[in-house]
Amino acid sequence: MSSLAALYRYPLKSAIGQPLQRSSIDALGLAGDRRWMLVDAASGRFFSQRAVARMSQLNALMSDDGLELTAAGYPSLQVKVPEHGELRGVTIWQDTLRVPDAGDEAAEWVSDFVGKATRLVYVPQERARTVDAGYGEAGDKVAFADGFPLLLIGQGSLDDLSSRVGRPLEMLRFRPNLVVDDIAPFAEDGWKRIRIGSLDFRVLKPCSRCILTTLDPRTGERSADREPLTTLKTYREQDGNVMFGQNLVCDGTGVIEVGMPVQVLE
Repeated sequence: MSSLAALYRYPLKSAIGQPLQRSSIDALGLAGDRRWMLVDAASGRFFSQRAVARMSQLNALMSDDGLELTAAGYPSLQVKVPEHGELRGVTIWQDTLRVPDAGDEAAEWVSDFVGKATRLVYVPQERARTVDAGYGEAGDKVAFADGFPLLLIGQGSLDDLSSRVGRPLEMLRFRPNLVVDDIAPFAEDGWKRIRIGSLDFRVLKPCSRCILTTLDPRTGERSADREPLTTLKTYREQDGNVMFGQNLVCDGTGVIEVGMPVQVLE
């Protein structure tokens, strides 16, 4: 039987991923995943590695009461969850919402790192967005992930892609939450519902990929040959989009752990 091979959380959208052995699942996916985000101070538009590649070198770890920011050459900064902070209007893709701002000290730190006026914001569960229109069910919510609360990739799919590209590729290029092993390449494409441990998940749609996958997650440098996107386009393109991985929603709350069995229900 296939099993959960790896778990990753990204407390700050587009910053360094954090491997986990176990995690609780709440209404927005892995607890603490993509609850923080950097935005342009003037427009409120979100920042990611697509526009700010050096975010791949920014570490943001959950602390007892917030977030710890660290990066080479910068002092670490502890940021508390802004419970009563100013609400700031932000835009992520086509969604606009008002969320708490983390304050001026955090803004000064992230502005220095990004190189322009930037704010750090947080999304509490009650201010979360709904998943992409046309998918999911009423009540399905997402924090600051692009469109859905969870992303799953089969290890066999990455191994297949690596063999086609001709070099081993890091799973973190694709920023999944859940990695499943002991399945055929792209077996996850045919799944509709799965169970991990005691929790059931709905598989909503394939994940379309962008230029971010060409960034080395260790260095932030872009591959000169535009791999793996170039190779993915030769066999994973659908309606003009390059697909790799599957977006999920969990029905319920609980705990999952690396090593748990993954059962295909439908």
